Parts: sequence; C-alpha cells; structure tokens
Amino acid sequence: MTQVGAVGADDGQSPATRSNGAVGDGTADTTIGFSREAAAQLSALDGDITAEEQEAIAALPSGSALLIVRRGPNSGARFLLDTDVTTVGRHPDADIFLDDVTVSRRHAEFLRHRTAFEVKDLSSLNGTYFDGVRIETALLSDGAEVQIGKYRLTFYASRRDLAPLASS
Repeated sequence: MTQVGAVGADDGQSPATRSNGAVGDGTADTTIGFSREAAAQLSALDGDITAEEQEAIAALPSGSALLIVRRGPNSGARFLLDTDVTTVGRHPDADIFLDDVTVSRRHAEFLRHRTAFEVKDLSSLNGTYFDGVRIETALLSDGAEVQIGKYRLTFYASRRDLAPLASS
C-alpha cells in the first residue's frame, strides 16, 4: 500500500502549517502545495475509510478501481471496476444494480481506458454528477465523488496505477 508520509520531522504541526523556510522579511513561509492525487490520498488516510477498505484499495490490481458507496442506500457497499464497460442502473441486469427510484434503469456507464476510468451518463432523468457538477462524461480522478440518484460513491484507482503519477 502506498502511504503518504509527513514532510519533514514530526514536530506536531500539520504539513500545511509547518514552516518551509524563511521569507525575506523574517517571517516563515507556511505554504505547501499538493497534487490532486496526493490530496486524495491524504483524504483517504484521514479516517474516511476503514482499515478493511484501505486493504481492498491497496490490493487492487493494475487496470482496476473500486467504488465505495458513501451516502445513500447500501452505504459501505463496494463495487469493483475491472472490465472495459460497467453498467449502472435500476435494471436488474445492470452490472451495478442501484435499487432506488432516483436511479434510471440504464443510468450510467464506467468506461475503462487502460488504467484510466471515465463515467458517462446515459441520458438519465436525474443526471450523473462528478464532484458536485452534472456531467455527460468525465474522466475520474482518485478520491472523486460520483453521484447517481441518492447514491454518492467515491472512486479509488489502483495504487499500482497511481505510483507512476506520484513520481512524475
């Protein structure tokens, strides 16, 4: 499992408040930047996910991802994305069956492009949302929230696929 370590010595300060060096006027510069992926990893370690969920995410093979229901019916349910097309909807034949009237029978698809994933709305009545914005299609990033009807799902990419991104 890839873990994000603290920057510098453990002085009891969070990375955002730790001094990164002196500024010309003698005050400390307390600004630190994080990539979106690093911020998502920090958020994941924040206690949002259980140890069991962390293990499941760490065990994901390359080219796969995990969706975890955070809010809505079946909170805590996990769905593996490991095929090129994963259908979502209220139809019993959907790969991810979400049984609620706020979900269309054929609501959305998750599309895999090698190690990247995209969510595509299938002209659903209530729409599909990516990080709070209604979309037709969106490329997913680690830690992103996808809303389908009442369901709010968090997307976690394979850590094996994130490792090359962190080193670049």
